[in-house]
Amino acid sequence: MTVSTDIPALPILDAQQARLLHLSAQGLLAAPRRRARQGDVLAAIERMRLLQIDTIHVVARSPYLVLFSRLGDYRPEWLDAALADAAIFECWSHEACFAPASDFALHRSARDTRGHHWSMKHAQRMAREQAEPMQRLIDHVRANGAVKAADFERTQGRASAWWGWKDEKRWLEAAFALGHLMIARRENFHRVYDLPERVIGRVQPDWDREALPAAEVRQRQIAAAVKALGIARAAWIADYYRSGRRYRDADLDEPVERGELLRVEVDGWDAAGYVHRDLEADLRRAQAGRLRASHTTLLSPFDPVVWDRTRAGELFGFDYRLECYTPAEKRRFGYFVLPILQRGRLVGRLDAKAHRAEGLFEVKSVHLEPDVVPDATLLADLGRALRACAAWHRTPRIVVRRSDPRDFAKRLRAELAASA
Repeated sequence: MTVSTDIPALPILDAQQARLLHLSAQGLLAAPRRRARQGDVLAAIERMRLLQIDTIHVVARSPYLVLFSRLGDYRPEWLDAALADAAIFECWSHEACFAPASDFALHRSARDTRGHHWSMKHAQRMAREQAEPMQRLIDHVRANGAVKAADFERTQGRASAWWGWKDEKRWLEAAFALGHLMIARRENFHRVYDLPERVIGRVQPDWDREALPAAEVRQRQIAAAVKALGIARAAWIADYYRSGRRYRDADLDEPVERGELLRVEVDGWDAAGYVHRDLEADLRRAQAGRLRASHTTLLSPFDPVVWDRTRAGELFGFDYRLECYTPAEKRRFGYFVLPILQRGRLVGRLDAKAHRAEGLFEVKSVHLEPDVVPDATLLADLGRALRACAAWHRTPRIVVRRSDPRDFAKRLRAELAASA
């Protein structure tokens, strides 16, 4: 099939159509039409290309929550199984991420170009300064099988944070970043390290074939990022894979000329947008007003929709910051603030905590955007989203503490009570 690259003039979208195209690509336009199945986890990761990992779990650890936003009530152990089965693997990319096994060659080839990233800088320094003990540890894994950091005794006192890691943990992490070890599985979310041939080698016997040329890596990353984002400005692309360079429109002339990317205009944007050719049908639907958002859900702070704070601001007009690393007295919205996606808009944020032992889902505060009208539709949508999230956590009792505007919490409590 020949894909036309000369769409009359340039396709023109309004800002909301661009947002819908983005959410469609991310699987967030509509709620799932059926109950989630195990294969849906891999399909969602293949669609996003990256699923960022974070360990904070006052609500749910980020990768599980990102999948919930797209799949609804699914079983979190399906993600663990996908890793153990080598359908996905862990890598450093945007940050620490899960990626589909089909992208292993891309990430392996990109690793050598990531010298700018803090994880690679640390690993390279460790390999220079402590090469001998690192190699002994790798030899130990080769001879004895997979290991956890907890398998090694601490000799320098008790750790209090990441900077207090024992030597073996540092060596394991450095070997992982450099590709000498991979993550075979997780146990209670703790990494289990093994040799690549015993991890990815189980499904890709030629895993260690020659690396892709740097130019091909760059072009593949550009295409993959644009497809995952649905629509992207040139300046947004590098962040997706943290490729270390900021692209300009001129850098995208070649993929546009060969028809891989389509260049579009968006009302209100001061630069062109780009859409992958595989999404041309969605582009047409967006232009015709036939992409419609009906999904309301809570997003992880590390969801691809918001992990680039600049992009979230330019695309949604949503100024978002994660405040868990901010001193409590300086926080404006709360410790672990979840963006609220309602029918194609980011309408606010809420600070939540799941008290699993008590079966309680606590909403400490809800903050709506200044231009959002807190009408009956928003109340009903947010009420359903909260009930779904709380049910997935097995914390069916929901408490709403306070809100901005002040009366919204009272109205939301009434909505939740009426639909209980």
